[in-house]
Amino acid sequence: MEENTLQRSWDRVTTHGEQVPLYFYSHLFVSHPEVRSMFPLSMANQRDKFVNALGRIVSHADQLDKDEAFLQHLGRDHRKYSVVAEHYNAVGASLCATLMHFLGSDWDEDLAAQWTAAYQVVARIMVEAAEMSSDSSPDWWDADVVCAERRTMDLTLLRVRPRRAFHYRPGQSVSMEIPQRPRQWRYFSPANAPRKDGSIDLHVQQIDGGQVSPTVVRTLKTGDVVKLGAPLGERLTRREGDTRELLMVAGGTGLAPLLAVVEQIDHEWQRTGSGPLVHLLHGVRMPWHLYDRPRLRQLAEQRPWFDYTEVVSDDPSYPGTRGKVGTIAAKQLLIGRTAMVCGGPQMVAHTLEQLTSAGMRPEDIKYEHFYYAAAGAGLAQPEQGTTRDAHQPPRIALPDAPIDPGRDISAPDAGSRRRQGLRVPRSAR
Repeated sequence: MEENTLQRSWDRVTTHGEQVPLYFYSHLFVSHPEVRSMFPLSMANQRDKFVNALGRIVSHADQLDKDEAFLQHLGRDHRKYSVVAEHYNAVGASLCATLMHFLGSDWDEDLAAQWTAAYQVVARIMVEAAEMSSDSSPDWWDADVVCAERRTMDLTLLRVRPRRAFHYRPGQSVSMEIPQRPRQWRYFSPANAPRKDGSIDLHVQQIDGGQVSPTVVRTLKTGDVVKLGAPLGERLTRREGDTRELLMVAGGTGLAPLLAVVEQIDHEWQRTGSGPLVHLLHGVRMPWHLYDRPRLRQLAEQRPWFDYTEVVSDDPSYPGTRGKVGTIAAKQLLIGRTAMVCGGPQMVAHTLEQLTSAGMRPEDIKYEHFYYAAAGAGLAQPEQGTTRDAHQPPRIALPDAPIDPGRDISAPDAGSRRRQGLRVPRSAR
């Protein structure tokens, strides 16, 4: 496969804009009407994201050795849609038909062979992963809603309990389908480390115009039954017992996966008496969006290894630290630390730029890079909302789900760290 050839041809196709997904879905549903029921009734938010992700991933098939684990996750995750190998054939055929339609005479035998080979690499990885996982896990997990607490005007803290064992690592994401919105799966990150009772906390902020998050915030209630997909993502996870100091930078409900990692560390500290130093910066637009402030402040008072900083970006009357989270994070002590960054795409991109400009090595910064198009990293660019209406990785086949959160952040209380005998970061300039 010639990487540049595939990329150039896909770039030419995308110049036709919305005609591309319209043609693709028309071809798919006419030639394989049986797959229509796998997609949401409304395709308004589905069309562009799916086709763009599909085209970008296949046209970068030469790079899949770096992201094979991600595709394996996607393959396993697609089981919740009842996707089987023949559906990949249907999608591949419609992709090729779309390419032929928009490329015209440039769609020759050689180019068709390259696209076919690339798509088969992607499909094979996903199908094999799905088949291997089918013997050990269900297609999805039914979970009872045990609590739905409206924490702010537009944010609900949801607690669900899967009816069978559900294993995930702190920092991963899970997809969820609610009964009020069938076939519209959205990604969220558990905000807690695994518990003995199996319950999972999810932070759901309403996205204006969203198809799922407003319903979760307004109407999902105790007693409802939701479906959960397999956990996904590795880049925000942490190895048990890792002693490297952490600088955590969260925007909005991007706080959730970082809270799960903090809880993991707290469990280790309570069990062994030791753990890495952690500085968590939580950035929001307005101070009332600091929805977990009491718990985090209490934790900072009770744990010598934990420091917590609140940052508000859009309220000039706020008496605490103000500004963009990336800017404030870059003024902290960076040497010898690993950064974990989670939030909306703009917040993440800005934070990455600020941290690297301040001298932090890119390999010391962890974030789910397939959500973002920063510096060409990642294979696809799914849409991102303003707060976890979904942690949305690109899907190679079938249904849709939006994405994540975000905003900006602040500097630490140096005095409290001195009183605790901890290292004091550089003060904010």
